[in-house]
Formats: sequence, C-alpha cells, structure tokens
Amino acid sequence: MADRYLSFTGTAPGRLLSRRLGLPRPVPLKRRSAGPDLDGGLLHLTAGRSGLGLAPVLARTGLPTGEPGDANDTGRPAAVVLDATGVRDVEGLAEVHAALHPVVRSVAASGRIVLLGSPLDAADHHQAAAQQALEGFTRSLGKEIGRGATVNLVRLTDADAAESTLRFLLSPRSAYVSGQVIEVGADATAGTGTGTGTEGAPPAGPWDLPLAGRTALVTGGARGIGEAVAETLARDGAEVVVLDVPGAEADARRVAERLGGLALPLDITAADAGARIAEALPDGLDVLVHNAGITRDRRLANMPAERWAPVLEVNLASVLRTTDALLAAGTLKRGGRIVATASIAGIAGNAGQTNYGASKAGVIGLVRSLAPRAAAGHGVTVNAVAPGFIETKMTAAIPLVIREAGRRMNSLAQGGLPVDVAETTAWLAHPASGAVNGQVVRVCGQSLLGA
Repeated sequence: MADRYLSFTGTAPGRLLSRRLGLPRPVPLKRRSAGPDLDGGLLHLTAGRSGLGLAPVLARTGLPTGEPGDANDTGRPAAVVLDATGVRDVEGLAEVHAALHPVVRSVAASGRIVLLGSPLDAADHHQAAAQQALEGFTRSLGKEIGRGATVNLVRLTDADAAESTLRFLLSPRSAYVSGQVIEVGADATAGTGTGTGTEGAPPAGPWDLPLAGRTALVTGGARGIGEAVAETLARDGAEVVVLDVPGAEADARRVAERLGGLALPLDITAADAGARIAEALPDGLDVLVHNAGITRDRRLANMPAERWAPVLEVNLASVLRTTDALLAAGTLKRGGRIVATASIAGIAGNAGQTNYGASKAGVIGLVRSLAPRAAAGHGVTVNAVAPGFIETKMTAAIPLVIREAGRRMNSLAQGGLPVDVAETTAWLAHPASGAVNGQVVRVCGQSLLGA
C-alpha cells in the first residue's frame, strides 16, 4: 500500500503544513538503482590516534574520498566516515564532537554517517567507557539528523575485514538501517579462504556479482520479504532455491522460474525437512536464509495453546532442527552463511505477540550461541536480520491508525520495503562478510522501540 502521507509531505502544501504542526517530515529514501550509488563525495575524519590504514578501503567504495579542505571536499558530502578507533578517554570524545559538529548539517539528503570504533578493552575501563559512549552518541545522532540520512557504528580492528560492511553502509542498499552497532572481528571462517575462494565452494565473484556459482536456499520464499530476498540473491549471482509450503507451490515455482532457480515445496516444520533439503541439494548449499514465519496474534490471557504452538514451531523450532540437520550432514559448505529472520518484536516486545516475540527472541539466542561454534566447527557464519515495520500485504491489512504509528515511529518516519531486508541479508551472505558473525542487525529505520 502506498504511503500517502510520505507523498503529501513531499509537496509544497505538505511541507508547510507538517512544519507548522510539528509533524514528521519523511524524506523518500535513495535505494539501489542502476545509477550512481550516493550523490557526492565521502569525507574521512579522525578522532584520536588511529593505525587502521583506512584510506585504501574507502577508496574502493567508489566514492570520491577526501578530508576537510582538500580537492574532494565538496562542502556537502554524501557520506562521512569518522575513525574513532583511537578514542580512549573522555578527552578523545571531545575530538568526536569537534570533528562532526561543523559538518553534520551539511550531509546530503539520504546521506551516511559511519563511526568506526574499537572493541571494548576489559583491562582499561577508561577506554571501555569512551568506546561505549560512541554507541549512545551514534543512536542519538541517528534520531536527530533527519533528511533520510542514517548513522551507524562499526567496531573493528582490521579495515580490510570490514570492507564488505563499509561498502554496504556507505551505499543505498542500507537505506533503512540506522542506529546500529555492528561488530566486525577477524574472519570467522579463517582457514577456509572466505572472500577469495573456500574449500568446497567456488571462488568469490566480483563485488557486483559476489554470489556467482553459489547456491542459496530461502525458506518462505514464494512471496513478500522471502521473494525479495530470493530476487536479490539471484541478482548477486546465486542459484536460488525457493522453499515454501506445498500450498504455495504455484507461487514458489513462479518465483523460481523467473529467477532461473529451483522450487522446493516442503513443510519446513516436518521432522525430516532437513534431510529432504539435503537430499534435494546433493552438491551442497552456500547460503541458508531462514525467512519462513507466521503470526497468530492475541493477548496471552486470550491465547489458547493452538495459537501459541504453531508460531513457535514455524518461527523457531523448525529453524533449530533444520540448521542442526544441515550442519551435521555437511550440506552447508565451509565458508557458508546462515541468515535468520528475527524481528524488533523479539527485542522490544509487542502487545498481543507473546508467541511471536518469544519465537523471534529465540532466533536471536540461537544466533548468539551458535555463531562461534558454527564458525569453528563448520566454517559457517550465523547472523540475523531483525525487521521493523515493513510495507507488505500483512502490514497493509493493519488498521489505519496502528499502521500509521508503525510507519512514523522510527528515525526515518516511514516504513521499510521488503528489498531493505533483502539487501541486508545479501550483505550478510556475501563471501567477503566472513568477519561478520553473531550479529543481529535491525532493519527498522531506527525504530523508537527497543535498542
């Protein structure tokens, strides 16, 4: 359903009325297209001492990169990267303010601000305090910057390991990702050659076709967000397997045929679902996207067991069973990627969704526990996306007042699109994203609920 309020506030009368009444004034977001990624240059700033050697990585993003006052400083940057990895005390935080204060108003509409921080040092509480302060700073700035711009924090130790993450955050593909803290460590699949070819997997493709020669399975892929994920992974070169319940077989086949992939009609809650997937993919699997999910909303006092059980079975139990089965069978190749779909309901909760919130919080627990063990034992990363209000047929059926509240209660003052979740999934599935593991990334426009 079209967001008529967003369209109205883009007109002269709409701008005037919303400004006078103090109403949200959302800006249409720039998403990926065939044109330039972001309109403008990248401003590279530093607070504290840094030894990252960031310049070569930033140059590879394709954005003209410069420092204040040099030839590439246009005065209205499309993106700002502030390297604050060297900030170790309160005095260093003053440098963060001094660097961003003069330029924050000049960032272009739908621009990007990315702060780079360091992991918290357990042996130095001054450093830990200063680096944790960057998180509060990032989330606060994200809520005030406006104009469709986003602000995110990446904690890292190696610029090269963070290249796929920086490319994602400094592009239109991250349009609905803001206020996030993403930790990038060493390659979690080190020893498997992730990014340059993995044992049992084809070499990584170029940046514009990174999944060439790889196979990706998307559960619940026949419609909505799942269909968008399948489309995006196919765009990136993957051979996509569209899995959905037998009742949606016609839709699954339609999507698969359009993408040159394979349809797999299967009830993901079946006890032998994992074995049947393994049988259908004798050559193995590189990307597993757990997208299938259902809702059966009702307040707990009015929720019988028959509304509780299916939600936990589809959204959580099936994810646990099939993941265990595919890892044990070796169907997921070394250097592979598991991306599960959580929800902000699993982070902040939602009235009438104790079953759904429990299932999605369970997915987050799965990711955090399994990620280090899957990387160590199988050479596979495990991450999750947590969508907020996404414009789908399901949200279009929500009553008007509740739907409008869902759209406006985030820093971008609008709902996201299925492609926003798909682009985030594609980044996590990227062969060069082996250093991103155990992360839960909200795709919610920085919802005002949750953290």
